[in-house]
Amino acid sequence: MAVLGRQVLDGVLPKAQWTHRAHLAFAAWVIAARPDTVAARDMPGMIRAYNEATGTANTDTGGYHETITQASLRAITAFLSTQPDGMPLHARCNALFASPFGDQHWLLAHWSRGVLFSAAARRGWVEPDVRPLPF
Repeated sequence: MAVLGRQVLDGVLPKAQWTHRAHLAFAAWVIAARPDTVAARDMPGMIRAYNEATGTANTDTGGYHETITQASLRAITAFLSTQPDGMPLHARCNALFASPFGDQHWLLAHWSRGVLFSAAARRGWVEPDVRPLPF
């Protein structure tokens, strides 16, 4: 987990490996293992910097997405809080991957596609328009 985290922070994780699971694992690592960070505040900059380092522009149609990031951070934080104390982070991540949040389309149960993938949702937080988040 730490290796993935350092690769993202250093901008050297191959872009093809920046998958949904890698996003989840990176966020879980930041939340659980980086007490020097506040995930909701610091991850946007981390992701934007990674995108730029790997040649992905952060625009209204690509790159960093604020609503997806903040919703995912809320989901991951809530999920990790339900896991047993002392459970290794890699085991908690495996449980996260097996949960509904492991499905990259989980957000579409809460946002319509048009709202979620709008420029407004990419730039800033947009409340769910289908169903409220459960946490």
